[in-house]
Amino acid sequence: MTVDSDRYRATVSRLPAGVAVVVLQWRGTQHAMTASAVASVSLDPPLLMFCVHADARVREALDDVDTWAVSVLSDAQGPTADWLSSPGRPAVGQLDRVPHRAAPVSGAAWIDGAAAWFECRTAAVHPAGDHDIVVGTVLAAEQGAPGAGGLVHLRGRLHEVRG
Repeated sequence: MTVDSDRYRATVSRLPAGVAVVVLQWRGTQHAMTASAVASVSLDPPLLMFCVHADARVREALDDVDTWAVSVLSDAQGPTADWLSSPGRPAVGQLDRVPHRAAPVSGAAWIDGAAAWFECRTAAVHPAGDHDIVVGTVLAAEQGAPGAGGLVHLRGRLHEVRG
């Protein structure tokens, strides 16, 4: 027996989750998504994971591209999270309104002003229901400003966590 999806969604929304942006460069375009399912998997070796919907453009790109960047959003970056999670945003130019710089290995975007940044190479992809779990070996990691807070997704809304 399983819980129906509406009940599960309502109940799991009470689990606070940090908010990050995952970006990869594919076919000459930066493809970005807001993610609240990002976590450290291992310290030795350093591994990071994120979950992506199996039908997402970023998931399709991962079949061709094995490096990706993660920006852990700061408490001031709610509008960025909203923009990069909005359905129907254009694939081309979606980062034009978001200040960013190229990550050192892949050239995928690191969002300026984030609380932390990672760059990873895909180590494994595991199907999990309507999502895939992407595990990456961490190639680079940097911390943002010491006072940077974070964003938490809780009950369908973003909440600022002060640093």
